[in-house]
Amino acid sequence: MIQKTTKAKLMKDNGMHAKDTGSAEVQIALFTEKIKELTDHLKTHKKDNHSRRGLLAMVSKRRRLLDYLSKKDHKRYEAIVKKLGLRK
Repeated sequence: MIQKTTKAKLMKDNGMHAKDTGSAEVQIALFTEKIKELTDHLKTHKKDNHSRRGLLAMVSKRRRLLDYLSKKDHKRYEAIVKKLGLRK
């Protein structure tokens, strides 16, 4: 679970305006944070297959949002990828 303060900061940093909660950038940032937390959890709990399934679902949702954003507005896509450090 993401803390409320962390979630609010992610929305503020990646949103288009102060009350932005649903834009693709905000959703991608939230999924990225959840994925990081769940990855750390799975490093210590290797046999937690239920959480692993949830992690794979989150990764695919983030992938779909990134694909949508790259087709819709490539500049915004490149900005969010660079900001979150998703591509290497």
